[in-house]
Amino acid sequence: MALKRMDNVGIVVDDLEETIDFFRDLGLELEGRATIEGEWAGRVTGLGNQHVEIAMMRTPDGHSRLELSRFLTPPAVADHRNAPVNALGYLRVMFALDDIDETVERLRKRGALLVGEVVDYQDTYRLCYIRGPGGLLIGLAQELS
Repeated sequence: MALKRMDNVGIVVDDLEETIDFFRDLGLELEGRATIEGEWAGRVTGLGNQHVEIAMMRTPDGHSRLELSRFLTPPAVADHRNAPVNALGYLRVMFALDDIDETVERLRKRGALLVGEVVDYQDTYRLCYIRGPGGLLIGLAQELS
């Protein structure tokens, strides 16, 4: 049996509304919202009885999704948002876009902070990392023609 696709990347957040607005401004579309709770959900996650608000964000091409989750019960227990880029584990998500400079400027108005610099890589890409809402690490890439 072959792998079919990657369904989504999950990100746990403090402020669901702020994070939805941020990713909308980046260019993702809100696909839907739901509340996940009950014993069945806890059996999947191993967290027992849980109550989670989620929002599914979709990229404009329709192929990729972010599942944003705000845990009400149990509360979040670890915080690695300030980990450096070389920390172990899932750390960041990267988006391809048309204009990195315009996007960084627009997202700065929402509180995004540039981690290092916007750099050109071998006349192929312009790349940077930003910190978004709640310190989320987000990569941005612009293909150069």
